[in-house]
Amino acid sequence: MEIARRTLLSALSAAGLLAVIPTGRVSAAESAAGQDRLLANTEALFAGTDASNSRTEVAPRLEAILAAARTNLKSMDEAGADELFAGLELGTDDANLYTAYLRLYEIALATRTPGAPPSDLYDDTAVQRRVIDGLVWLHEHYYGDQSGGYYGNWFNWEIGISQYLTRTLLLLRGQVAEYQPDLTATSVDSMDAYLRNGVDGDVDLDSRFHTGANLADITTNRILQGALLGDEARIQKALTDQLTVFVTVDPYHLQHGVTDGHYADGSFIQHASVAYTGSYGKGLLSRVVQTLTILEGSGFAHGEELVPTVHGWVANGFAPLIFEGWMMEMVKGRAVSRTATGYTDVAVVAEAVVDLAFLATGDRAARLKSYAKHLSSAGAAAFDPATFVSPVSVARHAEIEGDPSIPAEDLNPAARSVAFNAMDRTVHRRPGYAFALARNSDRISKYEYMSGENLMPWFQGDGAHHLYLAGQDQRQAFGVDYYTAVSPYRLAGVTAPVERRGTVPELYGQPYYDNPDHPLNFTPSSESQNTYVYFPRGTAGHSGGAVLGAYGTASLVQSDDVAYEERELLPDDFVTYRNARATKSWFLFDDEIVVLAAGVGDGAGRAVTTTADARIAGPDDRVTVTGALRDGSTWTGPGTGELRWLHWANTTRGETVGYVFLETGEVTVRLEEVTRSLRVVRTANPDTEVTRQVLDISFESPAGAEPGALAYALVPNAKSAQLRSLGRTGPLKVLANTTRMQAVTHRGLGLTAANTFTRHRHDTAGLQIDGAASVLVRRLGHRSGTQVALSDPTMGRDSVAVLLRGRRLDAVVADPGVRVRRVPGGTLVEARTRHAYGKSFTVTLR
Repeated sequence: MEIARRTLLSALSAAGLLAVIPTGRVSAAESAAGQDRLLANTEALFAGTDASNSRTEVAPRLEAILAAARTNLKSMDEAGADELFAGLELGTDDANLYTAYLRLYEIALATRTPGAPPSDLYDDTAVQRRVIDGLVWLHEHYYGDQSGGYYGNWFNWEIGISQYLTRTLLLLRGQVAEYQPDLTATSVDSMDAYLRNGVDGDVDLDSRFHTGANLADITTNRILQGALLGDEARIQKALTDQLTVFVTVDPYHLQHGVTDGHYADGSFIQHASVAYTGSYGKGLLSRVVQTLTILEGSGFAHGEELVPTVHGWVANGFAPLIFEGWMMEMVKGRAVSRTATGYTDVAVVAEAVVDLAFLATGDRAARLKSYAKHLSSAGAAAFDPATFVSPVSVARHAEIEGDPSIPAEDLNPAARSVAFNAMDRTVHRRPGYAFALARNSDRISKYEYMSGENLMPWFQGDGAHHLYLAGQDQRQAFGVDYYTAVSPYRLAGVTAPVERRGTVPELYGQPYYDNPDHPLNFTPSSESQNTYVYFPRGTAGHSGGAVLGAYGTASLVQSDDVAYEERELLPDDFVTYRNARATKSWFLFDDEIVVLAAGVGDGAGRAVTTTADARIAGPDDRVTVTGALRDGSTWTGPGTGELRWLHWANTTRGETVGYVFLETGEVTVRLEEVTRSLRVVRTANPDTEVTRQVLDISFESPAGAEPGALAYALVPNAKSAQLRSLGRTGPLKVLANTTRMQAVTHRGLGLTAANTFTRHRHDTAGLQIDGAASVLVRRLGHRSGTQVALSDPTMGRDSVAVLLRGRRLDAVVADPGVRVRRVPGGTLVEARTRHAYGKSFTVTLR
């Protein structure tokens, strides 16, 4: 244990984080004062203050707190002899026990929330003691017996229940000390005992359960428990453990074997391999900002030292993934199947940004305030500040909104391309649209399914994309309605075999595969369940891309998942599915996104469908699909034809997308009305039917066909005249489209982009590329020079090189690790990519 402790301290020191923890001894009185400040800060965070709660903008939040408490008290009044809350059956369902503790917390919160005037529940001793009696009753009957507890979801026992039990004890600490003085210590002993994935009732940083957002939750609970118990050592230990979430993950030098957390390129991973910024990531952001808030002035940490790190998460990790106030689906894991919208997701981020702005100083504070105001006004459906956790945050948000000197400004530039290669995601933004691409590899999961959520996820990471159009209500185009209405085999961008797959509940009769006697030990929370059922990785190493300024490229070799690859190791009744094959590239320009695919087919001889795009519209929206055939004649869909270009328009909502087909071949356009229940994607969703018009544009490859190639461009917000021009003499030219190399040139931008996939040398358009690489070259003329970007999409090469044939050039500006040499025939640009993990290296030549 001491060795692990030294390793932790060494890692924190290397990351410059030990300075956060004050050194030197403090007196007992100073420690006690710091603990009191910590407790007071926490109460103010959740209940608000007289000052915050006097603002009219905070009234809806106070009303929500009071309404929840009254509802819960009514349920207690109506409870039967063996119930705490009416109809809430306890003893077998851990979610119900969690709910019981949540409801007691909500009542306690109302009794400590000041108002102007205060409510009749404020400081009501009888109500507070009723809550305390409820805590005692739950502990005696359902929580205190360690042999009878810990059924169901580990999260509820190690995090969820502890969170609300701890907060309730904190809010009612005065009454608890007077009425049930042993309750806090008894409860903390039980909470420690339920940390069964820890060691000796404490955090285990080597545990796969105690990482990332989960670790932040556990350690925040333990900080508050330490303050309640007067246990300074517990506070300091929990703080030191929590600091590990601020350390940027180095995949080549993992600490405690943990891959969860933030990466240098802005990626965030949870569950070891799931791209998760929009769910666990926002939870971590919220929790650490809350922790910095409760520590302020306590003397236990120099929280201001951490503000730049968290600001970096917001600017480089969250901001690119939020488009006009909407959180992109591709970083939400199984949460994509929930009914909460992308606008709702952003409310959590916005609250953290508001509070972080008030913890920051100077220019950083100003930028964060401007971004908070931007998030409030950017979307078609602004989030409701009344959903914030803290009344103080609501008041601060109102202060920002009411300050005319604060401009609403995005942290993103108008044009931005971001390669989140550490989590196999790509974002390309322009003023009129945002393009989000989900990839996978032997490092990153194809999808996440769990607990009956995201029931049909199989292809969500196989090059699936979302094309968000500016000025639109994204709820009408994406969210859970999209996954409900669109076939899981025909998601936008996906190449899939024509077959029907079974959901986990269909295959096994329950939300997981159960086989504890097998050597792989399949239980609901086992590593094998994670590996093969919940979030399987791909099996190919090639997935990456490069960025040059505001332009980018991405590539993917489509593969089977690890379950199919390792099917011989799995039980006989474990069902696996073979994937189709394709090698794909995306080239990201200003007005066009070019997609190339080669080797499209199936080793088992099945028919294969590649969906160029899939879009939904309301059942009453006026939707048209028009285009031109390759012979120049006009075409009106739906139907099948050898199309040169296609124009989709939803005139009801003012949306248009164009498609230009750069190689010959038949295109199938389907437009049909689909009605399905929300429960087809998540068992806990309401049985509400969703009706949408569904467009899909696809290439159909019949069973037994030889592998083929496809090339097309997506043109957001296109006009028909623009498409006619692109289809005839436009700036786009496909240079290569094979499983060895895919390359295009954009004459209008002077930009050539290539992805190479094999060890050979690859020649195209005056470039010679050595081995697998992602390369962008932009020739801007003699005065401005030539810009080059290189990246290793395999994450395993020591270096990547490209030879620019022709006049020899010299480096003007180069990233560290880039070497430029004049060689016979031209200029060799070499980037040292060893341990760069997909980073783009750039150089300007002249």
